[in-house]
Amino acid sequence: MSYDNTVLVTGGAGFIGSHLCERLLARQRAVLCVDNYYTGTRANIAHLLSNERFEVMRHDVTFPLYVEVSGIFNLACPASPIHYQRDPVQTTKVSVHGAINMLGLAKRLNAPVLQASTSEIYGDPMVHPQTEDYWGNVNTIGPRACYDEGKRCAETLFFDYHRQHKLPIKVIRIFNTYGPRMHANDGRVVSNFIVQALTGQPISIFGDGRQTRSFCYVDDMVEAMILMMDSGREITGPINVGNPGEFTMLELAELVLRKTGSKSKLVYHPLPKDDPKQRKPDISRANSVLGWEPKIALEDGIERTIDYFKRTLQ
Repeated sequence: MSYDNTVLVTGGAGFIGSHLCERLLARQRAVLCVDNYYTGTRANIAHLLSNERFEVMRHDVTFPLYVEVSGIFNLACPASPIHYQRDPVQTTKVSVHGAINMLGLAKRLNAPVLQASTSEIYGDPMVHPQTEDYWGNVNTIGPRACYDEGKRCAETLFFDYHRQHKLPIKVIRIFNTYGPRMHANDGRVVSNFIVQALTGQPISIFGDGRQTRSFCYVDDMVEAMILMMDSGREITGPINVGNPGEFTMLELAELVLRKTGSKSKLVYHPLPKDDPKQRKPDISRANSVLGWEPKIALEDGIERTIDYFKRTLQ
């Protein structure tokens, strides 16, 4: 592999990471995929292993990494509540120690480094839609704080490295993303609804089902990440990346039931603690700075995701 053309993707065997590796290879980049398989799987990248420009390393980013690359996409972190609350201390370590280690590597190489941050840094927002200037409404001691605060601290570290060491950084805030290679048991609403519908289980609605989310198909998300990395050195972010189309949980459940033809019934459960009531990105900055906006409608993306789960569940 040529060092000048090789990019590092941490969390590269995960849901979004595997799609990013695939897209980078399609653009003739060499890719070093790093993952400890906590939530990622080798199955997600199995079809890439024969590519001579693709290399895989099993590694935990809470420990330093010594490699030679020309750019870093830092995606390593469990991203669904079931996974990040399983070991909350480790989740915080991945966000904070992982950021420190990737920033240290980028500093040594003077390489651009992109942080996959999250809409969760806004917490249960009191501003709607959420703009990058909003500081958020986060419970620092709640069950979701390991992820929310870990990502907020990672953003702090990125901007401090930028100010103190002139490091070329890129920070994007990812809103709810869905598509093929989602983990069937990750507890996210899209995968939950589809798996429950396809297997004839009741559809789990938390609260009254009127809370909203904005769903971005993974292909659109990956395109935004690459555009951000390829943007000028002066563009640091943070930049919201997501689909501003806003849907209630009931609307999503009805769409999944219609697309699957399932007869599953809706069953209501208490709303989890600190679960956001509204989530919608203002993407005007992504549009003006990157020329990006999502292209894949929820109906089309849900159909593709249903097809994926049909194959995997068999």
